[in-house]
Amino acid sequence: MSQQLALTPQLQQSIKLLQLSTLELNQEIERILLENPMLERDGAEEEGGAELPEARDHGEISLATAGEAYAGESSHGGGDDEPPEARAVTEMPDNIGEAYDSASDDDLGEAAEWRSEGAARGNHDDDESDFQEFQAAATSLRDHLLGQVALMALSDRDRALVHLVVEALDDDGFLQQELEELLPLIPDEWDVELDELGIALRQIQSLDPSGVGARNLQECLSLQLRALPAGEARGHALQITDGLLELLAARDFARLKRRLACDDDALRAAQDLICSLNPRPGAQFAHVETRYVIPDVVVRKQRSGWTVNLNPEAMPRLRIHRVYADILQQNRGVSSSLSSQLQEAKWLIKNVQQRFDTILRVSQAIVDRQRQFFDHGEVAMRPLTLREIADELELHESTVSRVTTQKYMASPRGVFELKYFFGSHVSTDTGGACSATAIRALIRQLVAAEDGKKPLSDARIAELLGQQGIVVARRTIAKYRESLNIPPVSQRKSI
Repeated sequence: MSQQLALTPQLQQSIKLLQLSTLELNQEIERILLENPMLERDGAEEEGGAELPEARDHGEISLATAGEAYAGESSHGGGDDEPPEARAVTEMPDNIGEAYDSASDDDLGEAAEWRSEGAARGNHDDDESDFQEFQAAATSLRDHLLGQVALMALSDRDRALVHLVVEALDDDGFLQQELEELLPLIPDEWDVELDELGIALRQIQSLDPSGVGARNLQECLSLQLRALPAGEARGHALQITDGLLELLAARDFARLKRRLACDDDALRAAQDLICSLNPRPGAQFAHVETRYVIPDVVVRKQRSGWTVNLNPEAMPRLRIHRVYADILQQNRGVSSSLSSQLQEAKWLIKNVQQRFDTILRVSQAIVDRQRQFFDHGEVAMRPLTLREIADELELHESTVSRVTTQKYMASPRGVFELKYFFGSHVSTDTGGACSATAIRALIRQLVAAEDGKKPLSDARIAELLGQQGIVVARRTIAKYRESLNIPPVSQRKSI
C-alpha cells in the first residue's frame, strides 16, 4: 500500500507557466496558439472575438483580473454571466508542498478571459501590428579592412597575401597564428617566402583601427602609440610598452621612475595615455546581440508608500475564439476534440492570470520588506529569505523560488531580478543581521573614498566595518571584493 499524488493537467500547466520567464512564456503561448484554434490573442476588437471585461483594482495594487469572456451556456440562455473572481495562489497541503494551484474543481468548467491593465485604451490596426523593424547591417572587421585594402596600390599577388592574413585575424583584431603556420595554406606554385607575409602583415597594421594585426598586447599598444603625435608622454609610454609593462601591471612605480628617469607627473601622464588605448581594436566591429529585459512588475512611489503594479507590456492578452465556440455550442457532442481544446484554452487563460497574480503578490511582499532599499539604496538592504515571503503569503517555499527566478522588477533605482532582494547575511554586534548586498555597497564606498597612495587592505576594511558593528572576516571581505571586480590592494595603488 502506498500513497501517490497525481497532478491534473491544469496543475501541471500552472506549475510550468509559473517558472517560465516572460520570453519563454510568450514562446509557449505562441506554440499553444498554433495548436489550439479555440484560443486567440486579444488585439483589435474584431467580429470573431469576445468583448473583454473591465479591469478591476485590488486596493493600491492594480491587477487585470479574470472575467468570463465566453461560456456556452450563458451565450444561449443559461449559465452564470458574472465574471469569476481572480483567485490568489493558495498553498497546497503538506504532502504536495511543491504543487501550485488556486482553482477548485468547479472552476475548471468556467470559460475565463483576461487582459492587462490599460489594454482597452485603444485599438491597433493590422498595418501597425504588422510593422517590421529593420536593423542596419553591421560592418564586420574583415569588410572594414578589405575596403581599405581595395584602395591600396597593390599587385594581385600582394593583395591576395593581404587577404589571407586578414582572414586569419580573430574578432579582436589579433593574429593568433604564427606566420609560418600560414605558409602551408598558400599554393606551392606561388613560391611565397616568409618575408612577403611579414610585409603583408605590416600593411594590415597600418590600417584603421590602430593596433589591428598585432600578435600580442604589447605590440597592439605600441602600434596605437606610434600612430599618435610625438610627445614626452608618448615617448615614456612607448618605453613602458616595449619592455616595462610588467612593472606597470605590478604598480611598481618606484622602479618605473628610475628606469624612465622621470618624475611622478611624467609617469602619471604616460600611464593615463596607456590606459586610454584600446586593447581589443577589432571588438568594435563584432556583432553583439542586444537583449532587452521586459520587467514583469513596476514599482512606484506614492503617498501611501511604495506600490507594485503589473507591467501591461509583459502580460499577454488572450481570449476564447467566439466563432469556434459558437460552432461547438450549436453542435454539441459532434466534436470531442473541439470540446477538449476549449477546456484547454480555459485552463491556459486561467493559469496565465494566476501566474501574474502570484508574481504581483510576491513582488509587493518583497517591496514591503525592502522599503529602506528603495528609499536609501543598497546600503539599506535588509536580509531576506524565501521562507519569510512564503510564510507571509502562505505559499510553499518552492513556489516563491519559481516566482523570483527570471522575473524582473522595474523601479526608480533600476531593473532588478526578484532574486536580487534575497541573499546571505552576517551578524552584527547588537545581535542583528546585515545583508551581504549592504556589505558589498559599504566595501564599494570605502574603496571609492580611499587614498590612492595608501589603499585599504582587506584586513583594514574588515576593521572599519567592525567599527560600525558589522563583524566580517578578512576572507569574506576578499570574496565580496572579488565579486565586485575590485582589484587587490597592490593593484589599486596610484602614483
